[in-house]
Amino acid sequence: MSLLAQAYLVTIIHERFWVGAMKIKEIRTHLLSVPFSDPPKTGFLTLPNIDLLVVEVETDSGVIGTGHLHPLAGGMRTLEMCINEMLTPILIGEEADDVPSLWQRMWQATFIQGRMGITLMAMSALDIALWDAFGRHQGKPLWQIWGGRPNPLPVYGSGCFRGLGHDGMIEKAKRFVSEGFTAIKMQVAHVFTHDEDVVNVRDMREALGDDIEIMVDVNQGWTVDEAIAVGKRIDPFDLTWLEEPVMADDFDGYHAIADAIKTPVVGGENNFTHHDFKPFFESKKVPILQPDIMRGGYTELRVISEHAHMSGLTMAWHMFPELSVHLTASIDNPSWLEYMGWYDHLWVEPNNPKNGMMSPSDRPGHGMDFRQELFQDHPYMS
Repeated sequence: MSLLAQAYLVTIIHERFWVGAMKIKEIRTHLLSVPFSDPPKTGFLTLPNIDLLVVEVETDSGVIGTGHLHPLAGGMRTLEMCINEMLTPILIGEEADDVPSLWQRMWQATFIQGRMGITLMAMSALDIALWDAFGRHQGKPLWQIWGGRPNPLPVYGSGCFRGLGHDGMIEKAKRFVSEGFTAIKMQVAHVFTHDEDVVNVRDMREALGDDIEIMVDVNQGWTVDEAIAVGKRIDPFDLTWLEEPVMADDFDGYHAIADAIKTPVVGGENNFTHHDFKPFFESKKVPILQPDIMRGGYTELRVISEHAHMSGLTMAWHMFPELSVHLTASIDNPSWLEYMGWYDHLWVEPNNPKNGMMSPSDRPGHGMDFRQELFQDHPYMS
């Protein structure tokens, strides 16, 4: 058991003394297809709807915690089946006060089926819901349970999608800046030539000036040689980072690119658990890691953060800022939150950035509740 998990247990034992244990009574799943308020134009994925798997964990004390997945590329019913067939039987009747131990039970019980992909994502949705239930049972927000602070945290405006084209990306970035953001993320590769990518980055810098930070996302769209060649050409534009230049499991490629260009190379949204991040911890050549809460839940993302901190690396979680803000507020090595605005219309009380900053809410658990009418009005469309 990691030092972080041991620390969790100490906290949980203390909290039990004051509140008492609770057991998992029921686990429910819901599949939704909710239209985007502004459909993203990624250039390689068609996303007319937000396809959601929502998980509810109800305890014998009447507390309900929620978690959800937005997988982007299908597998909704497969994920739901994994939860209902493989994982729910492991959890029903168990005490819900020790979430890291429940993670370990699910991890050990699904060894044969794999430790990435569907199984891990299903575990992550449950982990988010279990932590939410724990926080609600305690009457405390997660950042407070984890010893954090409710200070405003920096957020970059993401969603300057390549599908918007040259002018559209710049227009979207300017909109973020007008709303108080001091950093934006644009996209390259997939639909552009290398020359077009260089022009797009150059013109974005000219349009925004020197005071706005610019992140560039490749979405695994290049080879190592391409990333080095184009990376050197965009180095002069003072970029904050070059994200996911090659496939997520090409660790040698990441390291070669990081050695060859000036711009920091980052990644991690498509990696699973601290085991998958080990090459980054060891090399220390990727200074900012971007794990996705769908690929580890709160439990594993805090473990990843612990290992990263020991390696001198910082964390900039992939998407889901309304959930991951609790992590950022309570770890030793925070960096940026990522905001796209995809989910604002789903929540009873959205937690939106203000002037490029976001504060964790003081509501118990993660504090996010889906609008109830979504469950009736937007059933999943497979």
